[in-house]
Amino acid sequence: MSATPSVPLRTHPLRQELNDEVHARPPEVLHAPLRASFLAAFADRAHREREWLHLSALGREFGVALPAAPRSHLSVDFGPFRLRYERHSEFSRYKFIVPGRGTEPFVDTAIARVPAGWLAALPGEVLVASHVEFLPMDAAAPNWDDVANRYFAGNAIVGAEVGDGAATALTDFHVHADGFERLLLLDRHLTPRQAGRMLQRLLEIDSYRMMALLALPVARELAPYLDAREAELAEIATALTRATEADEAGLLERLTHLEAEIESRVAGNDFRFGAASAYHDLVRRRIAELREVRIQGLPTFREFTERRLEPAMATCRTMAARQEALSARVARANELLATRIDISHERQNQALLESMDRRARVQLRLQTTVEGLSVAAFTYYVVGLVGYLAKALKTAGAALNPELVMGLSIPLVALVAGYGIHKIRHMVARAAG
Repeated sequence: MSATPSVPLRTHPLRQELNDEVHARPPEVLHAPLRASFLAAFADRAHREREWLHLSALGREFGVALPAAPRSHLSVDFGPFRLRYERHSEFSRYKFIVPGRGTEPFVDTAIARVPAGWLAALPGEVLVASHVEFLPMDAAAPNWDDVANRYFAGNAIVGAEVGDGAATALTDFHVHADGFERLLLLDRHLTPRQAGRMLQRLLEIDSYRMMALLALPVARELAPYLDAREAELAEIATALTRATEADEAGLLERLTHLEAEIESRVAGNDFRFGAASAYHDLVRRRIAELREVRIQGLPTFREFTERRLEPAMATCRTMAARQEALSARVARANELLATRIDISHERQNQALLESMDRRARVQLRLQTTVEGLSVAAFTYYVVGLVGYLAKALKTAGAALNPELVMGLSIPLVALVAGYGIHKIRHMVARAAG
């Protein structure tokens, strides 16, 4: 059958990238027996380019050319070992794989083939380090006490049949003298790809468990701080009930400083608590994907995680909720005090307006009085001039009585003066808007 001819379509520029995301970080194809060493290094995105340069240096040492541009995941055979590299948002994972059985489990390790100098210069800080032994399982069920004594230094082990009985996984979650944890995976009838997925899940459980637990020291350090700030808020709230207007400015300054300090803490811790919750969800999801079957006498991965990890996550959730609640309480107290200060300001403004109104009325009365005096003074002056004019006319022969002329001119002059002053005041008021 001939291939269907391509159809011209307007394709979203991110289509291929988003489609390829579902195929990112495919599991390794693994065959028992093999040994692996796993590292999870805590390093933010700023280390990405440095990590890639470090990987490229390892490639040059073994004559293997790596791509020039950094990638988020890589699987490459260096000869003595195969390396699987994965870059995540906060950490990077390195898995060194060597096929075949060692002379003794957890003694002849895969990471022994990696140059010590290169490992010492690995970017970031190692948070998880594990040795893995993937071996075929004997027909007879082993004695788990012997397994614990032989491979796990006598520590209590955690384990279960995984993949609905296709394999058995065992660990003690202890860091041994060499600085590595140990994981023993015994194969019954895992397919190669299923083995890769199973090992990846088991290692991811430990990685995400440790990443989630990074929030626990933050929560423990936050507890006494929240105790002190809650006591301070209670003190301010009590003072607020007895405060006078003179005390309000000082209380507002204390509350504002407290709110800023708490918001700074929230901003610094919020990401860590949110990340812990996300990592915890991933741990539970990976455990569910193991499809565990209990081994008599051994705690399962789920039981161990619920007993040890759940209380720590509950502490983190409690501290995150406490700091959010405290932030909200401080904000409410700040709003209450600000409202109280606004009311005080409103009363002060009202009193000021009333005082200004009283002054305006006094000024108006003074202005009216001054205007009256001005009319009287103007009338007196003009009438005097009229008197001088009448006397001059009488001297010139006119039959006039100066006193009578002055008396008759007083109402007319007063009316003209009053109208003129009123007109001037009206013009000034209109010019002032």
